[in-house]
Amino acid sequence: MSAQSPDSPRAGEPATAKRGLWAWINRRMPIDSFISHELTGYFAPKNFNFWYFFGSLAMLVLVMQIGTGIFLTMYYKPSSAAAFGSVQFIMREVQWGWLIRYMHSTGASFFFIVVYLHMFRGILYGSYRQPRELLWLVGMVVYLALMAEAFMGYVLPWGNMSFWGAQVIINLFGTIPGVGPALTQWIRGDYGISGATLNRLFALHVAAVPIVLLLLVVLHLVALHQVGSNNPDGIEIRDRLGPNGKPLDGIPFHPYYTVKDIFGVGVFFILFALVVFFIPTFHGLFLEKANFTPADPLSTPAEIHPVWYFTPFYAILRAVPSKGLGALLLVMALVSLFLLPWLDRSPVKSMRYKGWMSRLALAVFVVSFAGLGYLGMQPVEPLYVILARVFAIGYFAFFWLMPFYTRWEQVKPVPERVVYHAH
Repeated sequence: MSAQSPDSPRAGEPATAKRGLWAWINRRMPIDSFISHELTGYFAPKNFNFWYFFGSLAMLVLVMQIGTGIFLTMYYKPSSAAAFGSVQFIMREVQWGWLIRYMHSTGASFFFIVVYLHMFRGILYGSYRQPRELLWLVGMVVYLALMAEAFMGYVLPWGNMSFWGAQVIINLFGTIPGVGPALTQWIRGDYGISGATLNRLFALHVAAVPIVLLLLVVLHLVALHQVGSNNPDGIEIRDRLGPNGKPLDGIPFHPYYTVKDIFGVGVFFILFALVVFFIPTFHGLFLEKANFTPADPLSTPAEIHPVWYFTPFYAILRAVPSKGLGALLLVMALVSLFLLPWLDRSPVKSMRYKGWMSRLALAVFVVSFAGLGYLGMQPVEPLYVILARVFAIGYFAFFWLMPFYTRWEQVKPVPERVVYHAH
């Protein structure tokens, strides 16, 4: 009797079981079961709206940044003598190099736009609440890794603002009690910002941090699929199942939301192309004028400030005269985001059903964050410092008063089923 081939249908399998190359692949790598479980078999709430585009867009921009970054590393030279010139070579001599470079630099800003909107959606609809605390925490670690990756990438062109921005940011580590000076020198690799610093940041930017970032993104997705997606009503759709064991208020992610996300991707690429082809520097917001001149330790730019997506935290840092206290407030501004799942004591998740106190606090938070972002790009003048302190108070008040106003306010009744409006 001949032995049965390992690629032939197994006992109990239907006669119509798949055969050939695809069956051979699936026996060794279960692609079909993965698609069935994670896409067609993953049921998402049927009332997703505009705010749910930004998670998939963040994935898209991450892939785009990795792709364009690989191309740029083929021509970039991580040395203080050649870094600036290699970027200019990419822009002027490499075929389509200017497009790849602008896609990468514009992509960094679009990445933060998408991530900030994604985080705002989480705050708006309570996506950090039980059972998604770990999902939120992993997402926040992704955000920190993204900030580190963006800072290192910002230094690599070795323009004058890159050089002096690195001075400011790296010197912040010197405020850490005890280990600060030694840690600062280790990050620089020298007694000042130099070619050694550039080499270290290049290695971290192209290898170490992307690996960590990709791992964290995978963990974020695993955590999401474990607990399920939240929705604008803050109702757990897995609590109400039909006779088939599927959520009554859910629909398969594919094809319904994959098609919807494709539409979002199309709109995103239109906006992205408009910026890349017509205003890639975005009037100095995405690429500062000072970064089009080589790094010069003897020529300080008129105004030193980080790129726009760091300026809210930079404004908090400058709002107090003590450098140590400013650095502490900067850390607390980030820690507050991590503690959000335990600060919110409201009996409801979504802002749709919270009271006027929560809505007012969220409005103050958004205005304060935007105001700090603007003030972080302005010169250190008395009026701007006072405004930064006012907005910093508004920022922290949203978090540290949350345990009180979320318990005191009157909330609206939450419906038993998700509220779906066809559109």
